[in-house]
Amino acid sequence: MPGVLAVDSGGSGMRVVVATDRRATLARRDSSEPVRTGARGIDAGHLMEQLVPMVRVLLAESGVTELRAAAVGAAGLATLGDVLRAELPGALRREFGVPAVALAADAVTAYTGALGAHPGAVVAAGTGLIAVGTDLTRWRRADGWGHLLGDCGGGAWIGRAGLEAALRAFDGRPGGSAALLARAEEEFGPMAGLPGRLYPRPDRPAVLASFAPRVAACAEDDPVAAGILREAARHMAESAAAVCPTEGEPQVAFTGGLFRMGEPLLVPLEAELARVLPHARRVPAAGDPLAGALRIAADLAAGTLTLPGDAVMLSVVTPKGD
Repeated sequence: MPGVLAVDSGGSGMRVVVATDRRATLARRDSSEPVRTGARGIDAGHLMEQLVPMVRVLLAESGVTELRAAAVGAAGLATLGDVLRAELPGALRREFGVPAVALAADAVTAYTGALGAHPGAVVAAGTGLIAVGTDLTRWRRADGWGHLLGDCGGGAWIGRAGLEAALRAFDGRPGGSAALLARAEEEFGPMAGLPGRLYPRPDRPAVLASFAPRVAACAEDDPVAAGILREAARHMAESAAAVCPTEGEPQVAFTGGLFRMGEPLLVPLEAELARVLPHARRVPAAGDPLAGALRIAADLAAGTLTLPGDAVMLSVVTPKGD
């Protein structure tokens, strides 16, 4: 029985499915171990070390005897994926006989899961934030530059802004929030010790993002917290506008765990979208990045992939090398 392979590799681990070529999932496995990134970028060998045993189990469970295509969505592929692009298609062909492989940035699989092959823009927001858009002739991206240089409006950005407001209140400076100070001390202990507890941690973005729900919880009664979320919404909408097609009838969708905050973030976001993208139609995301990888794999197997190719965002290796 023929099938396809879809992989979503991110900061929290890897999700893998084997499905029919009509996108019906037959078997799935998850790993909580993120693929290593080293001096040469994403470690293709480490990815295969995890992927090979998972796929063998999935093939046995699903009854699939022939993988016609595979799609791998990977965090960091656009900037750290040279080795992965060079080595992974050949490794999948040798190990499983996969003739056609698509390698996509996780923003592309997020887009495809949310909107499919429709022109528009998608903002993916969790700890970080990136916007990606296409008119189906080329890809555009905005932000996604990490918590030190960007990811404006993402979870780490919101959490950092909330902690700054807490420290302002602790110092007695303008712009502080007593409510956020109280929440920060509940979460992290006395404010004077916060830098020493935060700065040495290798998971600083995740720690900052962990405070974002506290900001949302204060927003109804605290104007400083509400202002932080309005500013986050402005950043999100501006990133969406930077990548959204200016003509036609583009769609805009949002995906990622940050949007579980609900109304404190979504209400100002809708207002900002109406301001900067009045011609675009807001739609709910149809699926997640794994669903996007599965759609790419199925379309690649069927020869119906219409998403634009790109050297770093979406590259395809087929038996003919085109």
